[in-house]
Amino acid sequence: MVLKNETNFAIVVLSQNSMDLAKQIKNALGGENISIQIHGKGDLDGADSSYGETTAHLASLFAQGTGIIALCASGIVIRALAAQVRDKFDEPPVLTVSRDGASVVPLLGGHHGANEVADLLADRLKAHAAITTAGDCRFKLALDNPPKGWALQHPRTAGPIMARLIDREALQADAELNWLNESEITLNETADLKAISTIKALPASEDSLLYSPKSLAIGVGCERGVDAGHVIELIERVLADNGLAREAIACLCSIDLKSDEAALQAAANHFGAPVRFFSAERLNEEADRLANPSEVVRSEVGCPGVAEGAALAAVGKDGSLLAEKVKTDKATCAVGLATKPIDVDQLGTQRGRLSVIGIGPGQSEWRTPEASRLVQEAEELVGYGLYIDLLGALSEGKKRSDFPLGGEEDRCRYALEEAAKGKNVALICSGDAGIYAMGALVMELMDRDADHGGVSDLAKRVEIVNAPGISALQAASARFGALLGHDFCTISLSDLLTPWEAIENRLHAAAQGDFVVAFYNPVSKRRRTQLAEAKNILLQHRPANTPVLLCSNLGRPTEALRLRTLAELEVDEVDMLTVVLVGSSQSKAFQTGDHSVGDDGWRVYTPRGYAKKIDAAE
Repeated sequence: MVLKNETNFAIVVLSQNSMDLAKQIKNALGGENISIQIHGKGDLDGADSSYGETTAHLASLFAQGTGIIALCASGIVIRALAAQVRDKFDEPPVLTVSRDGASVVPLLGGHHGANEVADLLADRLKAHAAITTAGDCRFKLALDNPPKGWALQHPRTAGPIMARLIDREALQADAELNWLNESEITLNETADLKAISTIKALPASEDSLLYSPKSLAIGVGCERGVDAGHVIELIERVLADNGLAREAIACLCSIDLKSDEAALQAAANHFGAPVRFFSAERLNEEADRLANPSEVVRSEVGCPGVAEGAALAAVGKDGSLLAEKVKTDKATCAVGLATKPIDVDQLGTQRGRLSVIGIGPGQSEWRTPEASRLVQEAEELVGYGLYIDLLGALSEGKKRSDFPLGGEEDRCRYALEEAAKGKNVALICSGDAGIYAMGALVMELMDRDADHGGVSDLAKRVEIVNAPGISALQAASARFGALLGHDFCTISLSDLLTPWEAIENRLHAAAQGDFVVAFYNPVSKRRRTQLAEAKNILLQHRPANTPVLLCSNLGRPTEALRLRTLAELEVDEVDMLTVVLVGSSQSKAFQTGDHSVGDDGWRVYTPRGYAKKIDAAE
């Protein structure tokens, strides 16, 4: 079963006792066209993200348009959302599930996915779906929620007409609306109430349901950087001139050279339709069907027409050109008509997305909600195998492409080219992806020309989402207190990509500037001298008792925290999984009675200069 309404859902869990049920629900809905995250109150094990106060969190999710599946009493949700409930045509789906999983109750958004989810969960969890909407109960049908590929014009007409049907009036339905035959509605060819199939924009009627098949493809061509409003206005004018309903739009479409054109994405969002792209070679196959071919266009993009060609490619060989190209000084628009609703999922290529995700040092609590969401939405996970493993259950069921250490360029290039195929790909990095990780390499491959080591032109046009993460230097400082409380810098001691002379110059500058210094890549099996040289350079400018933090496997079960002085620092205590933080001349260490924190209770910080104010106040 594929849900007709694509909505992101949050499974809201109030206690650890409900976590197993939450995971069952997440698995039950897995594979559908929705994104689902488990939101746990406090620090519940197994949650994708956490929240504080339940009522406020429910209200926030609802305001954002996120679907809610709450594992609690319905009254809790009702009281939390009461002040926000305004319009059933705009609200997201909201359901509650009893803590034993026996009952599923759609509270709001029944025809925006809540009833579908309730039925789906009832089937897969062997539960009872307590659906109360009149049409579903009486006729096993919702008039305002037609099957995929159809849309209802003037949705507010459905309620009054449903009431008349419940009062035993009959309905006259066009033959194309065959799903009505499967309901328990009384159908009669002479009935006053009508269900009409039309692509035309018609006025609302108290006696008619106007269903539009999504059989229109809006072909668009435009100059680079065109304003979104210009494209939207052109499409609206073409629709109006031809009397066409926007509900009948299946997709916007264009040549793949325009896959990163912001105006097309904005127009697609405006009309609530996806956008699909075709290669110039594919559009050339429609050359003989174009009403207005152009040699100028052919010389520019490799095919004689973009708007008409894309519209015809989208509707297929049995479709036709309903509205010829209309041209402005910045854009073109044409409309194709298919013989049946268009299956957009099988059409052209969507713009791919590469999410470059920093997942933090390891533990799930340090992973941002954005990172978890992007991982969940991805079709494929790419990265060093250990980093993908750190995702735990979040990676289950995903295609994964593991690359070894040293395969950084290969994994970034692969991720970009897979995204270029229209896929949603996640490149998994530990810490922050933009700090000594893959973020910069992805940018570099996109920046280079394809014939000089760069990626393909299609890969250069994918959507890039950079999700920041907690870096090891932040985690290390936090474990001990606030060593990064004042000016600091980071230096990688690896000379595999950077000459040692350049690294040495940076070490001298950091030492002379009295920066707190975080050393990444301090040693490897073959590199054993760089850290010792860095120590000697720093000792020229700061005291021997300067605090040094050695932190390994941060946020993981084998986490190790050690406090040393700069004089005590030994290379043999450090490995590839260790981040080394060296304080400035002003950094301080003190021991507390709580020996569970830092290293045997030791806290470390770098003051910012508040001492003057504090001393003056004494």
